[in-house]
Amino acid sequence: MSYKRSFRQNDLEAFKIGGQPGTLYDTIAPFLDVPAVKGGGSVYGGSWQPAKPGDERFLGEPGQTISSHAPGRHGGYDRDTKIGDDGRAASERHYTDHGRPDLHTDPHDHIIDWSTGHPIPGPPINYPNGAPEFKWFGGIRKMSYDIGTNSLEDNRFKSISDFKWCVNCGGEVEFEWRGKSFGIWPKLRKTPDAPLQMLISQIYIDDPASTEKWCDTADELLEYMVGDDRLRDVITQVIVWERTI
Repeated sequence: MSYKRSFRQNDLEAFKIGGQPGTLYDTIAPFLDVPAVKGGGSVYGGSWQPAKPGDERFLGEPGQTISSHAPGRHGGYDRDTKIGDDGRAASERHYTDHGRPDLHTDPHDHIIDWSTGHPIPGPPINYPNGAPEFKWFGGIRKMSYDIGTNSLEDNRFKSISDFKWCVNCGGEVEFEWRGKSFGIWPKLRKTPDAPLQMLISQIYIDDPASTEKWCDTADELLEYMVGDDRLRDVITQVIVWERTI
């Protein structure tokens, strides 16, 4: 069964996640330890404004679904962002397993939390038994060419603090260093009853779990060895293909 998004405009129901099978990663929590420092003014009353072209998908017309493409070293992936009644993103679907099919279904969803005034993606909601159809309201839809794509310079971490802000706010990251691809997911559970943790591993290899490290803080992530280098020492030099925020 293909889970690629449907383009039928006669599906008038809102996207639903209720009643779906339980998953390992369906608990939503802010997972923050630093405040937001970006943004400034929204058409629909919020205080946040996109800092990068790809972040424009988080604001739109109420009921709209915005389709965009996240670039990546291995082709990237498509995503759909549902805009809520307040003109801010309510949920987002990623059409990828992020190179870790043991941790993400293709597709999977994220609820977007605005409790701090800026978008915070929640833990992935996985669908091992098949995803519900992602639907948009009344056929209102904004095509992907209306949304800008981040350049590598947009994505680059300018400082260690920039990196910490991203992952502490739930930003998922795909980066490359010396020809190898790595992924970071800040809101996963090692087991169904375990607390939310941050995970880093190499991706797009046969056994990514053999390279993984589960962390409680961004500082622990920065101690991870990417080949012969400590991430802390090269984080401003790595090629960041994708960061969700």
